[in-house]
Amino acid sequence: MLTKTVKISNVTNLSDARYCAGMGVEMLGFSIDEDSPNYISPKKFEDICSWLAGVTLVAETGKTDPDAILAALAEYPVHAVQVNDPGLLNYLRAELGLPLLLRISVDIYDAEEIVPILSRYEGEVTHFLLESDNDAELSEVWMQVLGTIEAEYPVLVGFGLDNEFTVSALTELLPNIGIALRGSEEIRPGYKDFGSMMDILEALEEQ
Repeated sequence: MLTKTVKISNVTNLSDARYCAGMGVEMLGFSIDEDSPNYISPKKFEDICSWLAGVTLVAETGKTDPDAILAALAEYPVHAVQVNDPGLLNYLRAELGLPLLLRISVDIYDAEEIVPILSRYEGEVTHFLLESDNDAELSEVWMQVLGTIEAEYPVLVGFGLDNEFTVSALTELLPNIGIALRGSEEIRPGYKDFGSMMDILEALEEQ
């Protein structure tokens, strides 16, 4: 089992899903946005998840139209939903009754701007996911801010995690922090090089 809460985002294939579930990953995320390069159709989602047990299935969406999100979710029997727009949280919580995650892009917000967001929405989500699309670094400023919030807010860090050494250092310094990684494409159906994901998850295993 893993020593930390771990979420794998952008899962697109059975190889990632089965490996991560077997390692004890808590959450697997699937994009339900048709315009996303990581989009998973309802049929493929069903095919993948039929092999899984004991893992939280998260629908990931960047949409801002709540009706469009609800329409898409009707075809995905998930356990939780991840959104980018905090304005959706109250409505979706009332309509769905499912746990919600809020993805916060660290490309948009500076480290010092994060705490007010966490404070405002902590009652509406189960986790805050901090990610970057621009390979942001886990700077000293970010480490300082994470150190002040890790015991108070359920945060998953999904940026600046280059390898198992950076992850081990982060989790040693911040024992309450969660980790978020991203899935990747198969080389061919059924064949996958897990690379750094394997190294990181093995580093997080209980010894």
